[in-house]
Amino acid sequence: MSQQLAIIVLVDVGNALDSRTLEDNTYLFDNMKLQGSEGEGTGDLVTAINGSYWSDGSQASEQVLNWLPYSLGSIPPTVPRGYEADRARQSDLEALADLSALANRPPEGADMGSQLHEIHRSVGARVKSTGHGQGRPGGKILDVTGSVVTSDNAAAHSYPAPVITDIYGEAVDEKIIYPAEYGSPDLVTDGWYWSATVDTSKPGTYGYTMRIQLHSLVRKGEELLWDPVNLTCQSRLRITREPKRNAFTKAGMGMLPLP
Repeated sequence: MSQQLAIIVLVDVGNALDSRTLEDNTYLFDNMKLQGSEGEGTGDLVTAINGSYWSDGSQASEQVLNWLPYSLGSIPPTVPRGYEADRARQSDLEALADLSALANRPPEGADMGSQLHEIHRSVGARVKSTGHGQGRPGGKILDVTGSVVTSDNAAAHSYPAPVITDIYGEAVDEKIIYPAEYGSPDLVTDGWYWSATVDTSKPGTYGYTMRIQLHSLVRKGEELLWDPVNLTCQSRLRITREPKRNAFTKAGMGMLPLP
């Protein structure tokens, strides 16, 4: 049976956009540290992949890699997928309630123009997609606390999660991994994720490159837009013929106990 291995790609999006590089702004983790992975939590991760073989030395099964990109300092990826839409709808309802209260009982001597401006401001700023690359859907801008952001304080916005758009390089050219983007109803990965099977019959260390798309908030005229920025980062896989170890008993080589 194939073993599912996860590689988390955590990106400091703000700094990466400022410096236009993922170097020193990307932190990689996997769940193979106890199997020999090195460089956990750095940009120089070497993922250990132990083969699975029958007693005659033939390959028993392939391993499966899953890449999960996250943004540092943004809304946690564990919130439901419809969180941003729910928060935007709530701000609209609050603005309508304030507008209704102002119309029914306007404060005596109040500056109505100023009152209406504050209500309009509380609705928050909307952003549009540039429509190229994978793009981002339009919607309201939120900060890391989930509050809507107004157009005059948009610098406090939360960055969208990074998007992996391609995986290529030595490990692909040598046919060690066969990466592809898949869709699923997973609420955390927004339905799309990159995965690859691994040919563990070729021990060695192989590099690969991830093309990652970030989104920068830019103002063009009166509009706010998500402008896609494509950057790359590298990582490595180390394929060995060491046997998989039991994660529950931490047993080494030998037969598993049978009831």
